Amino acid sequence: MKIRLAKEINENYKSNINNKLYEYNLKHFQEDLRGRYQEINLYLIDEDNNVRGGILGETCWNWLEIHTLIIDEALRKLGYGSKLLFEIEQIAIKNKCDFIKVDTLSFQALDFYKNHGYQEFGILDNVGRDYKHYYLKKDL
Repeated sequence: MKIRLAKEINENYKSNINNKLYEYNLKHFQEDLRGRYQEINLYLIDEDNNVRGGILGETCWNWLEIHTLIIDEALRKLGYGSKLLFEIEQIAIKNKCDFIKVDTLSFQALDFYKNHGYQEFGILDNVGRDYKHYYLKKDL
């Protein structure tokens, strides 16, 4: 058998790798947690149908992971981030998640998450040379 290393952007290959990991992980999780995976995307859409922000995440077994939360700068400090976070937390509760995890950089939303009950569980220094990368969790 010949094996080659492919260095390319290929959605089929990427999907294949993710599926292999998912299938491997299934063997190790309790049966009642198997199949509990759902992508969750919530968007802020203005009257002209423009996306002005959103939150992207997924439930995975017994947790929800937030991958992205962004609000247009003109709409920040108006409560939209809190509304999005509240909505995704309600989805996590409905899906019987035990906790939510998220990461953020020191110049992004650390205080925002802390103000909403998230607690740090890890920090990486020297990110972009000047910043820290924070990992946070909120038990539900």
